[in-house]
Amino acid sequence: MTHNFGAGPCILPQEVFKQASQAVLEFNGTGLSILEISHRTPEFEAVVDETILLVKELLNVPEGYSVVLLQGGASLQFSMAPMNLLADEQTAAYLNTGVWATKALKEAKIFGNVNVVASSKDDNFSFIPKNFDIPADSAYFHYTSNNTIYGTELMTVPSTSVPVVCDMSSDIFSRVIDISQFGLIYAGAQKNMGPAGLTLVIVKDEILGKIDRKIPSMLDYRVQIEGGSMYNTPPVFSIYVSMLNLRWLKSKGGVSEIEKENIAKSEALYKEIDRNPLFKGTCSIEDRSRMNICFIMENPELEKPFLKFAEDRDIIGIKGHRSVGGFRASMYNALPITSVHALIDAMQEFAEKYR
Repeated sequence: MTHNFGAGPCILPQEVFKQASQAVLEFNGTGLSILEISHRTPEFEAVVDETILLVKELLNVPEGYSVVLLQGGASLQFSMAPMNLLADEQTAAYLNTGVWATKALKEAKIFGNVNVVASSKDDNFSFIPKNFDIPADSAYFHYTSNNTIYGTELMTVPSTSVPVVCDMSSDIFSRVIDISQFGLIYAGAQKNMGPAGLTLVIVKDEILGKIDRKIPSMLDYRVQIEGGSMYNTPPVFSIYVSMLNLRWLKSKGGVSEIEKENIAKSEALYKEIDRNPLFKGTCSIEDRSRMNICFIMENPELEKPFLKFAEDRDIIGIKGHRSVGGFRASMYNALPITSVHALIDAMQEFAEKYR
């Protein structure tokens, strides 16, 4: 068995792979592959409808919100959100907790003013800033909930009277959230929802339509909502596999049940990192991510030998991001706890050999 700790695209359940592979050959009795079926057929429209319904059910999306299936990844949302929500003369508040937050605020500056209310950049993004103020006249407040590169995660939505915009790409569907606390959530699908190519947007309808600027149709949330996520040809296969994966999540008991598994997985690995004399964590304990666990070795010269040691035991994807080095174990929903124990066993065996 290969233990896949890669940061993305995501690990998916084996049953989802099997169902998706069958649909590549023949989809739903149509005699066509899912890769060639028209997105305007009733069969595929049913896939879109079910995917949106599953998102609403699993996340308990309240009335007054729209769920849209888009393309372009979270990186396009860095521009699309301010384009729709930030007027030229307005200021948006941004929390800077990592690379993706930095890129988001950079794009927002194209459309209006940006107020960085807090940043952990000076400490290599090793913690989540606390006790910052969000001006009440801000057009919105933006933050990134989970920082895949540095291994921090913000579990509590900061208190504010302005609309909250959140990049939830790498922890959506991993824990219970209260959608009513947000004005806009966006997430690239390729961590916990499905394969790369799909972007999920959940937006509170009442915050749209308040900007005077002309917005290209493809980048206007209202146009995409009206088009039922099919203003143009959608990412058919990505949507279909996401639907299968959300079915799998529902069958496991939903988000509340998968959150319990994610807590157990992350606690087990952090316990070993803190116990093992060869390894140490890289961020503040109170801000540790459940999804992306980052750690290094007390002796950097042992990092390459440990990578090889792990690979020999079919443990892959634990090399840290190129900008920070060390190790990163990404533990998305479909990663079984047996894989976590395999990594822990490897760490313990390696420590016996090299201490």
